[in-house]
Amino acid sequence: MERYKKSHGFFADPAVRIGKWIAFLCALVIFTPWLLFGSEILVVEVKDAISPPVASYLIENIDDALAGNMAAVIIRLDTPGGLDTAMRDIIQHEMNANIPVIVYVSPKGARAASAGAIIALAADVAAMAPGTNIGAAHPVSIGATQEKEGESETMKEKVTNDAVAYARSIAKERGRNEQWAEDAVRKSISTPANEALEIGVVDIFAESMDDLLAQLDGRVIKKGATTFELQTKDAHLVENPMGLRYRLLAAISNPNVAYILMLIGLAGIYFEFSSPGAILPGVIGGISLILAFFALQTLPVNFAGVALILLAVIFFIAEIKVPSFGLLTVGGVISMILGSLLLFRTPELYAQVSLMVILPITLVFTAFFVACIYLVVKAHRTLPASGAQGLKGEKALVLLWDAPGRGKVFCHGEYWNARGPASIIPGDSVEVVGLDGMELVIRPVAERDDTKDGVQ
Repeated sequence: MERYKKSHGFFADPAVRIGKWIAFLCALVIFTPWLLFGSEILVVEVKDAISPPVASYLIENIDDALAGNMAAVIIRLDTPGGLDTAMRDIIQHEMNANIPVIVYVSPKGARAASAGAIIALAADVAAMAPGTNIGAAHPVSIGATQEKEGESETMKEKVTNDAVAYARSIAKERGRNEQWAEDAVRKSISTPANEALEIGVVDIFAESMDDLLAQLDGRVIKKGATTFELQTKDAHLVENPMGLRYRLLAAISNPNVAYILMLIGLAGIYFEFSSPGAILPGVIGGISLILAFFALQTLPVNFAGVALILLAVIFFIAEIKVPSFGLLTVGGVISMILGSLLLFRTPELYAQVSLMVILPITLVFTAFFVACIYLVVKAHRTLPASGAQGLKGEKALVLLWDAPGRGKVFCHGEYWNARGPASIIPGDSVEVVGLDGMELVIRPVAERDDTKDGVQ
């Protein structure tokens, strides 16, 4: 037995034996999920325009998947396009990360347009679901407007050629159809999923996520000096949807939201300056303006549009101060509509403010300032209710009256000395026409009525 214990170290020492059992149990805990489910694959989803918040979300998740030793990252993509800078950040990380990145244009009815098409081309594996399309990647200039038509055309040609070279280089690196990549940029062609598979734009045509995993299983991917063989048949999918932080940042980057935040900010700041110490309008206005500035830095802003909106607010405020008989209000409405339409300088629909947002906002602002104008005019026309001016036009009852034209009257709940025509007698109803010191100047109501009718 001693010889057996010496030849089998597992039983040699109780402390060693306990340590080996602990190591065995730890290994069992670590590898049991892998044995049961296979490798882990991170699944992220983009259903929005490609913007800096979306780029940060994808880059962060690719890094997390790499740090967590996951087998791959699957990006479910449905996008109308987005900003060139955000697209290039995603593609650089996508191509240089030491982990396979699969882009799956899904679900049915989704699209990978514009920037989304180039992101799909750059994937290690590009897949599409039925009823989806890819392409229309022609660049849209959102820079400053050129003064000369020739300069503008030259700039457009430079931008287009740069985008074509970029798309072709990515397609060549991934072994995909280079001519299609050029046509998608230069001619804005868009291709449905089944045709994209036939002409070598994508690698897989998958009905569902399960179908995609089945077709990925056993596929060999080479990235640099590293070769990956995907084992996806029994893979465990780890869903990581966009969190509150990124959803909030992406929502703020929406042109409609940025537009509304800017107007709320301008209105709040104006009310705070008009009524210092109100605090709440200033707080709301300040927060809204800061959020609007964040959004505007990620969008193709036309500063002429911003200037027109500011001019509209000035017109509305001036209408309250200057009697323009409504001309400033009309100018403000026209300026706000034009400024809203010109605010974002791009023909891409995802980066424009919707008319269904512009019209209600303009109507609300117009109605608000018209109501302010009405209240100001009403306040100016309202007769004073106190002091000497407040007594004019009041009715009074004559109590005592002497022949010289003086006596006492009861007016406004008070007894007053009064003077007026000698024909007045006690019991008459009279009207106050003025105040001389502490004495009311009165006249008979009948005289007032005769005068009103043109009879003296």
